[in-house]
Amino acid sequence: MAHTAGRTATRMRVRWASIADFGTRPGGSRHPLVAAAMVLPLAILLGFAFGAVEAVVTQASSVAGMLGH
Repeated sequence: MAHTAGRTATRMRVRWASIADFGTRPGGSRHPLVAAAMVLPLAILLGFAFGAVEAVVTQASSVAGMLGH
């Protein structure tokens, strides 16, 4: 019974490592589209959570006003 915790932890590390390796190339680098697909949902969520969308709209309207559109 004492050795089962170590095996379970090892299996979980292997499982997480295989998930983290998704989209990696043989050289160890991740494809840019896979990286973007991993990051964009969190970036969008944080943008809405902290009001960045309103800030971008405000800046865009200011620039449009300066350009005369």
